[in-house]
Amino acid sequence: MIDLTNTQLHKKFKILLIGDSCIDEYYYGTCDRLNPEAPVPVLKITHWNSKYGMAANVKDNLEAFNCDVDFMTGGKKSIKRRYIDERSKQHIVRVDEDKISSPFNPNFKSLAFDQYNAIVISDYNKGFVTYENIAEIRLLYKGPIFIDSKKSDLKKFEGCYVKVNEQESKSSISHCDNLIITLGDKGAKFNNQIFPTEKVEMVDVCGAGDTFLAALTYFFLLTNDIKTAIIYANKCSAISVQHQGVYTLTTQDIETIKNA
Repeated sequence: MIDLTNTQLHKKFKILLIGDSCIDEYYYGTCDRLNPEAPVPVLKITHWNSKYGMAANVKDNLEAFNCDVDFMTGGKKSIKRRYIDERSKQHIVRVDEDKISSPFNPNFKSLAFDQYNAIVISDYNKGFVTYENIAEIRLLYKGPIFIDSKKSDLKKFEGCYVKVNEQESKSSISHCDNLIITLGDKGAKFNNQIFPTEKVEMVDVCGAGDTFLAALTYFFLLTNDIKTAIIYANKCSAISVQHQGVYTLTTQDIETIKNA
């Protein structure tokens, strides 16, 4: 693994981020009795909070690495409501209010692509990003492109670094080169090589994939080595899953990762 110096760590990159955003809402409470009408617990809400998630979480984590981010996202934001037993930290139920965005149709040729060190696409398949959008970006931009997509035809993303989770990989109708498959507590897979992650106490996996994508992009730009970037992205997502809710890395987290 490449040794990072303090000077390198604070190098600033300019990123174009494109993708779907949502609002993550968390309702915490106590379960003291069962519902007499059905065999389910009754949750008494004690407090709640919310945070912008999906591509917006990628943005927050890129900015934690001191990146300068230009962000394009859909106007409509889905809402994910999670109801959580605050004693056990277990999710009781998640209620989604999906909102489909209109496809974005910018004049890509008017964008000064040369100003960006990388383009990141966080595609939750909510309508904002299309296959055609990505194809046009690939034609016009010659730098590294990182894609996290819920779409199934991954072959159409050839030439990009594509990150999916294990279940998404299994359900895809095609694969591409430079495919990175996250494996939960087993780490990540790239070119048939497994990159293990450290064992940690897992509290909540929400947003861990977004953290992985942001860290993968940043450490690739820093080291120009995708395997090293995967190792550091594993470290970052391992920190994320130790916190309740969608988590943004802190300066202390990043210093810990650097010195690990």
